[in-house]
Amino acid sequence: MYLRTGERSPQMSNRLALRLALFGGFALVLFAILFFRLWQLQVLSGEEYLAEANNNRIREFRVSAPRGEILDRDGKVLVGNRTSLALVVRPQRLPADAAERRAELARLGELTHTSLRRVRRTIAEQQEVAAGAPVTLRRDVGDYLVYYLQENQDEFPGVEVQRVFVRRYPNGTLAAHTLGSVGEVSEEQLREARYESLEPGDRVGQDGVEYSYDGFLRGEPGLTRIQVDAFGRPTPSGRLVSKAPVPGDNLQLTIDADLQAAGDAALSGQGLYGAYVAMDVRSGQILAMGSNPTYDPAVFTRPLTQSQVDDLIRDPVAAPLTNRVIAGLYPTGSTFKPITSIAALAGGNVTPAESIYDDGVFTLGGIDFRNAGDAAYGSLSMQRALEVSSDVFYYTLGDRMYPGTDLQKWAGKLGIGREAGIDLPGEQPGLLPTPAWRNELYGERLTDRPWSAGDNVNLAVGQGDLQADPLQMAVAYATIANGGLVPRPHVGMQVEDAAGRVLREIETKPARRVRIDSEWRDVILDGLHDAAQSGEGTSYSVFGGFPVPVAGKTGTAERPPHADQSWYVVLAPYPDPEIVVAVTFEQGGFGAETAAPAALEILSEHFGRTAEPVSDGAGVVE
Repeated sequence: MYLRTGERSPQMSNRLALRLALFGGFALVLFAILFFRLWQLQVLSGEEYLAEANNNRIREFRVSAPRGEILDRDGKVLVGNRTSLALVVRPQRLPADAAERRAELARLGELTHTSLRRVRRTIAEQQEVAAGAPVTLRRDVGDYLVYYLQENQDEFPGVEVQRVFVRRYPNGTLAAHTLGSVGEVSEEQLREARYESLEPGDRVGQDGVEYSYDGFLRGEPGLTRIQVDAFGRPTPSGRLVSKAPVPGDNLQLTIDADLQAAGDAALSGQGLYGAYVAMDVRSGQILAMGSNPTYDPAVFTRPLTQSQVDDLIRDPVAAPLTNRVIAGLYPTGSTFKPITSIAALAGGNVTPAESIYDDGVFTLGGIDFRNAGDAAYGSLSMQRALEVSSDVFYYTLGDRMYPGTDLQKWAGKLGIGREAGIDLPGEQPGLLPTPAWRNELYGERLTDRPWSAGDNVNLAVGQGDLQADPLQMAVAYATIANGGLVPRPHVGMQVEDAAGRVLREIETKPARRVRIDSEWRDVILDGLHDAAQSGEGTSYSVFGGFPVPVAGKTGTAERPPHADQSWYVVLAPYPDPEIVVAVTFEQGGFGAETAAPAALEILSEHFGRTAEPVSDGAGVVE
């Protein structure tokens, strides 16, 4: 029935109005929320989301910088670069799902003609060596693989092709221990301040001058941005380069490549483990230095598995990565006698002209110490004792200096038993035995006796517990030759930019100065000259016919359970030397037979002169 307006129920009208009001209010609130959200997205956060959208279509790639070249003193390239395309996997960016991950790695194996098992093993082994770093599956990949991966990037997340610079060694193993190697920065290194700007996968110097001068050689990486479509494929708009890499600076060394080649050949020619160094006696510039056995630094330009690393370091005897010039520690034998001479002269235990009678044997505590070959030289002064290498003369000096420590004090001043401070990693101080050292061991029951006069006697001829390396001996002889200035050895000479402009000259100050009387210096150099080039000298058979006057000393050191250590240290030209050469061979026997001929080859290259054959002198071979 139809009701007029006045006859309708007031209650029904109020309910409808309330519902309409509630619905309208809800719609108004919903509209306000949507409006506010839209306003927030468009106005407040518009730029942020625009940037994110842009990031979805722009891919960033880190561009490695070429390392600076390493040159010899004449500008010859010792280490250069070549470019290579490397196939790189970033394990953290691979699919989290195991099946998807396996499928991607299988496809990658097919592209590189590698089994899935091999791909997985390569990733695992490289992650073991450098956890978290990108894994290089292959270097020098072809263009076809690059184009395919770029066109199908969405199928290979975590996989990319990088243009990298690889170290090139035009001279093979030449100066390998000095040059060192380059490798991916480790997790431990990334925590160091010097590597704070780097990322996993970046390559840094790991040894040699590559490590010492990494800050100059490394350069600064660049950044390349590429615009891609929704499928991750590069768009026609092309590459957007935002920051070009800055190449590293070049490093010029003090090394003479020709002298280095001669030294390396002389060292390897003996077929024995050993080392040599040639150094400027005043500036400390290293002209050449080498260690045998050596290694090919190019091996580190390829990805290394843990087993390959183990092969290089597993044999502690061969130890091809050990630089024996600065870390090969041996007794020195009679090459120590000039050091003993300085200590005895400075301590007033002998004078340059004083004679000591050598009847072939020195007896101490009921033990007989004899000359090599049971020779006896009669009455002789220091110069003559050095010429014939009289052990009895130096046994006597060692006994005279007991119980004091003049011998150790002066040996330390001249550089024995301490690091020389060369600009290479891995230098070892060696061991200069002292009464305090042995007595401490005795107190801890680590040896059977305290220090005795016999220890001093042994040390006087470079025997006993002494452990020194060729660089320490070269520094000691150079200090005597130049009158007391202890040089600080170095292989870096200057840093240059790509145009050859010198950015920094590398100069080192002398480590210290010690007082060496000119009379002491002259008598020692005269004795060493006679030892090398007079008829009865211990190395006359080697250097007697060399046209450049030299002053040199042989050394044959007992090194149980090994055969004798062979030594030769020589200064040239006499009487004002400019170069010192120290050579040693493990199990090389007599110094005159093994080490001295190698030193002659090095000096022949340095001076451009060769030795004429001579008949053997009358002196005892040592």
